[in-house]
Order: sequence, then structure tokens, then C-alpha cells
Amino acid sequence: MQSQPSIDRYTALFKQQYANGSARGPEWLLPIREAALANFRERGFPTTHDEDWKYTSLDRIAAGDFQVARGPASVSLDTVLAHSFVAAVHARIVFVDGCYAPELSSVTNSEVRIESLAAVVLRGDAVLRERVSSWPGEQNSLLALNTAFVNDGAVIRVGRGCRLGQPIELMFVATDGATPLASHPRNLVVCEAGSEAPIVENYCSLGDGKYFTNSVTDMLVEADAIVDHYCVEREGANGFHVNQLAVEVARNGRLTAHTVTLGGALVRNDVHVALNGEGAECTLNGLYLLDGQQHVDNHTEIDHAQPHTSSRELYKGILSGAAHAVFNGKIVVRRDAQKTDARQTNKNLLLSENGVVNTKPQLEIYADDVKCSHGSTIGQLDRDALFYLRSRGIGSDDARSLLSYAFASDVVSRIRIASMRERLDEYLLQRFGRN
Repeated sequence: MQSQPSIDRYTALFKQQYANGSARGPEWLLPIREAALANFRERGFPTTHDEDWKYTSLDRIAAGDFQVARGPASVSLDTVLAHSFVAAVHARIVFVDGCYAPELSSVTNSEVRIESLAAVVLRGDAVLRERVSSWPGEQNSLLALNTAFVNDGAVIRVGRGCRLGQPIELMFVATDGATPLASHPRNLVVCEAGSEAPIVENYCSLGDGKYFTNSVTDMLVEADAIVDHYCVEREGANGFHVNQLAVEVARNGRLTAHTVTLGGALVRNDVHVALNGEGAECTLNGLYLLDGQQHVDNHTEIDHAQPHTSSRELYKGILSGAAHAVFNGKIVVRRDAQKTDARQTNKNLLLSENGVVNTKPQLEIYADDVKCSHGSTIGQLDRDALFYLRSRGIGSDDARSLLSYAFASDVVSRIRIASMRERLDEYLLQRFGRN
């Protein structure tokens, strides 16, 4: 557990922001917040003594004097669009420093309901209230911290049989203010039976100031629904981000989730997928590009709870400078989950001598009629490939850039949203110095 002063600091902040009546939300929500805070006080921040956090220290977050924004800072629509990775013609809900910014949002899509969490809570939505009531009991202390301090987030409901042709973007913008801010967005996405939807979460910073984002997304993929989920993190040089995605996939549902991490001082991504129905499918793709002193930790877990489920997972990382990457991927096959087909791969490319990678693929199999595999690699650029390019008249630096770009574009090419794929491809070309 973290030292008591760091826990007391967050307790005092809670009392300052919520117990004095400044919190948005109905009275029934305050006891839920208080129970979550008690949960967090008991557990504290995870430390490197916890197995799942062995290589990632949150001491800088625990010691940070973060405040909670009382409202969105002034940001122009042009600035928001400039930081988006998808075309402007789509549904979009924007949060600035964790606060809903309706003037920057476009939520009038007639095919789907897009609302802010605060508005849905105030309206007294029965389904949401039932879900919220279970939050304080969550065992993850960072989930409890999110529940205690949650101010807003997105609620997306895609109706039965609805098939969206355009993506829905959830955009979270961190401004560059003098006071370090913390935001705790909570998103709820429900894709009803037979629906199809591309969902994009975009986290970005407008400067290099210090801030902390502790985001949680709950997603339900009902029977025969198809969901493409994208999370792009382009945090600032002093941005700390803990991101948690929990997805339940029902019978014959299909989830494809991409996590692309392009920046941030410390980023932790937790992805948990429960394949709860026969025939459910899941694909997880990840890309992380690190340099300097950046630290990125990807933890994934795919739980095959029913028979005839399948999963594919590919995470790739490129490190330069003294960057540190962590990958821990777990596949669990339950006793009754016969005919499971699961494959997992983690590949890491080191461009410097000081980069560090800790990778741990895991299989927990309790059934006997399954096909499961995992593997990981850590290496430098292929010397034969470099020699081949050099022999064709390509300079050493250009050859290294070209091979690095090809390594990363393997993941980007799997993105189905054309405008997003193109803009990320442009980003890769610029990052690796190619015109």
C-alpha cells in the first residue's frame, strides 16, 4: 500500500470537491462515492510489490498534488479537430479536463443515443443507476478511485440491429494549465443485439503540463453484435494515464479492440474481455511507440468462459532512448470452454541499447480440447534486411526508418476506419523521418 500521506491527500481532495456539495449529481450518488473512497483508502495505490504492477511504479501519481477541474477550459473547435485521428464528419462527444464540452460536441446522430454520464445520472436512468450501484465493490483500487471522483463520461447506446456507417468519437482533451489536474472519466457503451458500431476513444494533450487521467470504459457487446473499438493515446510529456477497458461479449458477438499509445510520461492500459457466450470472438491489437524516459505498461486478459470461442492478439512496440515497456497478456480458458481457439503474440523492436522490455505472455487452460498458443520476441532491426536495403542504395538512417515504419504499420494497417488509418500512417511517416 502507498504511504498514508498520499491516501490522505486524495481523501482531503474528495471532501473538498464533493462533501461540501460542489459535486454534480443527485444525493443518491454521494454514498456510492463515499463507499468507493473507503475502498480506495483500504487498498491504496498499487505498488511494485503487487504482481500485476511489478514493473510499474505509481509513486509519481500518488505524490502528485492534483486538483479536479470545475468546468471545461476554453478550447476552439479547430484545435479539437486538429487533434482528432478521424474525419470531421462523424458523431463526436468532447470532454476538456474531464468536463463535458457541448459546444465542441456533435451528438445528434439519429441512429444512436450519445449522452454525457452526468446528464444521464441526473435524469435518474434506472439501468445506469443499477450499474452504478455495483461500482463501490470493485476490487481494483483505481476503479474505486475513479468511482469516488468520477465527474462525467460518455454513455453510448447503439440500438438493436442498428449498423453505423460512421464512427463515434469520444475525445478527452487535457489542457496546459498552471495547476496539475486529475480527471476520472467513466464511459458506458452498450451495443444491443445485431448492432454494429465503430467506437473511437481519443486522449490527447494541448501541451506538456502535468496531469493525471484515470479513465474507465465499460462495454457490453450483445448477441450477434459487431464492435470495433479504438483507443488512441497521444498524451503530453508529463501526462500520466491509467486506462481500463472491460468488455463483455455475448453469444456470437465480435469485438476488435485496438490500443495505440503514442505519448505520455507513464501510461498503463488494462484490457479485460470476457467471452461469455458460445461463438463469441475477440481480436486485440496494440501498438506502442516509446522514446526518452517514457514508460508504457499493457496488461490484457481474455477470459474464454464458454465453448467455441476464439481470440487473436497482436501487440507490437518500438523503443528508443531509455524507454521502458511492459506487456503482460493472459488467456484464461475455463473448464467448460471446449473448442477454444486462442493465439497471442507480442513483438518488441529495440532501437537503442538503453531500452527495456518486460514481457510475460500467460496461458491458464482448464479444458482439454483447445488450440492455444502464445509467444513474444525482443530484438533489434534485422541485419539482413538492413544489408539488403543498403545494397539497393538506401542510406543507413533511411533503411532503419523504413524497417521501423514497416514494423509499426503492420498494426495500423488492421484499422478499418479509412481516415484514421491514413492519419496514423502519416504520423508514422513523420515520426520515423520519411517523406
